[in-house]
Amino acid sequence: MATMIDVAKKAGVSLSTVSYVLNGTRPISEKTKAVVHKAMEELGYNPNALARGLAGKNTRIIAVLCPIEERGIGMGELEVLSGAADAARKRGYHLVLWTYPLQEPEELKNLIRQELVDGVIVMEVHENDPRIDTLLECNEPFCMIGRCSNAPDIGYIDINFKQTVKDAIDHLYQLGHRNIAFINQSKETFDSGYGPSVRTQHFFMEEMQKLDLTPVSEFCHAAPAEAYEITKSLLDKNTELTSLIVMNDRAISGIMQALSERNIIVPDDFSLISIVTSSRTSELFMPQLTSVDYDGQAMGEVAVEQLINELEEKQVKGEKVLLPLQLIKRKSTAICRIKR
Repeated sequence: MATMIDVAKKAGVSLSTVSYVLNGTRPISEKTKAVVHKAMEELGYNPNALARGLAGKNTRIIAVLCPIEERGIGMGELEVLSGAADAARKRGYHLVLWTYPLQEPEELKNLIRQELVDGVIVMEVHENDPRIDTLLECNEPFCMIGRCSNAPDIGYIDINFKQTVKDAIDHLYQLGHRNIAFINQSKETFDSGYGPSVRTQHFFMEEMQKLDLTPVSEFCHAAPAEAYEITKSLLDKNTELTSLIVMNDRAISGIMQALSERNIIVPDDFSLISIVTSSRTSELFMPQLTSVDYDGQAMGEVAVEQLINELEEKQVKGEKVLLPLQLIKRKSTAICRIKR
């Protein structure tokens, strides 16, 4: 797909001249107009109406790439978007939400080439993320909420997953729990290389082995019914299990249902801790969940600030920020009293 830059090169004129021909804001000679229109025709250039109006100047619009796939948009994602929108507004920018899935890089490429935005915030980052390759190919400024292996020099905002998992395990260990299981997101999500799923799985295994404990883990879709069945299976196979670490908000109601049907009381008989979650989500359950929370509002704000500072050349590109998470002790964890 041809761009205004391609038209300018073919016509032998400046990019601003092409813009003036399209939007009519300055007088251009008929000869030059004819050359530009001929170049457009030969290249098959079809200017987007909004892009034509914005040509030659900054749009002050930032796109947020947030694919709505299996898990959809939950409380945590909404907090990130809210923080990003607040930060953008304070700097005189606007946000638009692009929900194209990872598997459609051409759609993303077409949007970028319309020159509708100044830069992009990328959410739900995977280890080898095709969207990143597209952004690099199009030379589009961007910042990641998450990190990947195919853009090691690009700035990002992410969670310290190693410390998060360690804090959760240490909390349970100090309460006397030695039989701890982990419920991750779905196997498909893990296999696709989704950063949080991959990193928490790795660090759970690593930290359990350091403590000479047997790591037990399961994958689960964002579905309470599946979580219910998985929890029953875990209890059947691991009769000494006394605690669960969960990184799957949508699974928690199913987990608690399975425990309740076995007359297992949280936290008297069993401890449950949620990680990489929103405080608001953890407080919705009865009992309220002990959790390792992340500040989605702050994450969105920092990402937007970093991108805008790069756009306005106020900050060196490539800054990498790991945000600490906080373990909040609520009502779902207690001293291990029962040996199963």
